[in-house]
Amino acid sequence: MTFIVLSFASSVAWFFSTLAGGGSPLILIPLVNFLLSSTAVPPIITLGMLGGNAQRAWLYWRDNDWQVTAWFLPGAIAGAILGAYTFTHIHLEWMQIFIGLFLILSVINYASSKKESIFNMKTWYFLPLGFLKSFVSGMIGSTGPVLNSFFLSYGLEKEEMVGTKAVNLTVVHLVKIITYISFGAMTPEYFGYGLIIGIAAFPGNLLGQYVLSKMSDKQFRQVVLTFMAITGVLMVWQQRQVFGIGDLILGIGNL
Repeated sequence: MTFIVLSFASSVAWFFSTLAGGGSPLILIPLVNFLLSSTAVPPIITLGMLGGNAQRAWLYWRDNDWQVTAWFLPGAIAGAILGAYTFTHIHLEWMQIFIGLFLILSVINYASSKKESIFNMKTWYFLPLGFLKSFVSGMIGSTGPVLNSFFLSYGLEKEEMVGTKAVNLTVVHLVKIITYISFGAMTPEYFGYGLIIGIAAFPGNLLGQYVLSKMSDKQFRQVVLTFMAITGVLMVWQQRQVFGIGDLILGIGNL
């Protein structure tokens, strides 16, 4: 039953994440955490993301911005190794709070400034950005659509964004998988679940590619920003215990 649920969820997640410029872990991480455990999330999600992004890299190969990739990957590979190694020693799920707040503030900044870019992005910025993104995702499994702000500001739209992210993340997730295996974090059970997620991503990616081709750049940007805001709120809410919000709500309910 777990395999069936994860297969269906993966197809749905990859379809919607194509239209939103990423974010399939938003659906898959809570599900894996519920069905299995929090420690299972990073290795399983990483293997699933490897499969799904490899498919996208093939589907959008001609749309990849190779200049961005050349700057992004060196830092991302180093960050992926360090992040995956750190995961085997300590768990820092509360870091989702900072990622969530960043996503929310990015959307607010874009909406208030009414500009076509959220930041003034230069190509070399993707070197440190790749390191930070991969390091944090190696520890907690995923950073959500945090890269979207930077890709939008750089000027990538629709297929360019989806394709460039896919090529970069395929390499990053491959490095993380090798590191997880090296430090004993990838069990045969986790490998099986991750493989199912990756295989089931294919129909979602294909359908997403068709629908994406029918969207305008403006519609794509609106969907991306909306998804970023929703993801940010959910990531902060998932870590509400850090602020004691959960206890506060429970206390009010008992009054």
